[in-house]
Amino acid sequence: MKKLLFVLAMIVAAGCSQAQNKNIKNLPVYSIVSAPDSAVRTPANLKKGLPVMIVYFSPDCGHCQQMMYEVKEHKGDFSKIQVVMITPVDYKLVKGFYRDFGLSGFPNFTVGTEGRSYKVLEYYGVKMTPYIAVYDRKHQLIKAYDKAPKIKELAALVKKA
Repeated sequence: MKKLLFVLAMIVAAGCSQAQNKNIKNLPVYSIVSAPDSAVRTPANLKKGLPVMIVYFSPDCGHCQQMMYEVKEHKGDFSKIQVVMITPVDYKLVKGFYRDFGLSGFPNFTVGTEGRSYKVLEYYGVKMTPYIAVYDRKHQLIKAYDKAPKIKELAALVKKA
């Protein structure tokens, strides 16, 4: 009986661990309210044939802000990729982040809130921000980062995408 319970416990544990290894090879389905115009954006708004970088962030996250300062310094390296920055926070904070970082000067950046749906957060299993996923021209995952990588590493990956 003890052996049977042990085997059942192992099967349940294996099933739970598999549930956490989500398949993120495809772009997540999202619906965000974007700054500065409050337009609703979805993956349908992305241009076909261009790589995509999804950044799950929080406007008040120090690591996210540092990453944005570095991205601004390497603006040219990120000019040929569609960047979609998604957060669960209130739209007012998104709009402030967009303004404070001068993202109107980055036409390939979309910044918005998914509100309290948490679909993207759950899709990636985000534990800390920024979470970054880079997809190629066919919108298939190249690499995901659980925390902000060195900007040179990210820029090199984006150039290859």
